[in-house]
Amino acid sequence: MKSCPAGIIAAAALAFAGACGGGGSRAAAPSPRPASSAPGAEPPTILFVGTSLTAGLGVSPEEAYPALIQQRIEKAGLPFRVVNAGVSGETSAGARRRLEWLLDHRHVAVLVIETGANDGLRAQDPDATRANVEAMLERAARESPPPRVVLVGMQAPPNYGPDYARRFRALYPELAAKHRVALVPFLLEGVAGVPRLNQADGVHPTPEGHRMMADTVWGVLGPLLQPQR
Repeated sequence: MKSCPAGIIAAAALAFAGACGGGGSRAAAPSPRPASSAPGAEPPTILFVGTSLTAGLGVSPEEAYPALIQQRIEKAGLPFRVVNAGVSGETSAGARRRLEWLLDHRHVAVLVIETGANDGLRAQDPDATRANVEAMLERAARESPPPRVVLVGMQAPPNYGPDYARRFRALYPELAAKHRVALVPFLLEGVAGVPRLNQADGVHPTPEGHRMMADTVWGVLGPLLQPQR
């Protein structure tokens, strides 16, 4: 099994429909091992690579949706350990570079990729975002054995026009179909634009918003974690 430093940087500034960056960073301690793991055994890792949506800007680490996923895993008695590798303000280009290091230093059973929101904020060409996300999927496929992958879809803010929004939104389902990976169509489904589910800045989800995000992700991820029959 590949080794990895105990902490992975996780934190700060968001991605979706408002400001990009700010807020600093914090170290994210790995979630506790599931109680069902054998003594001394390292449980299979579920690695969340993402922006501050995944890091959980403005909420406590245990309130961020990856930590809520860990709680569901433990409740279900499944032997997996979540590692939250969300990073502030990261673009898909940064995630692409960072994934290389992450996979070189840790064996990953399941990889959850949430990236591109900051690309949309900066009006980056969707073709460039597509190329970066595809490179991440191809890099994961070269692992032996390759991890199961969940690609998390994102949407661009509407102020760049309908054509840009359409091209950006389409890249996620198209890549998921091409590479035969699981897809969460939109991480912020039911959360984006709802004041009570977002913090005072109108951008970052509240704890309640993160609970809804966990529901959205678990609907796709949960079935992948069930024992193979």
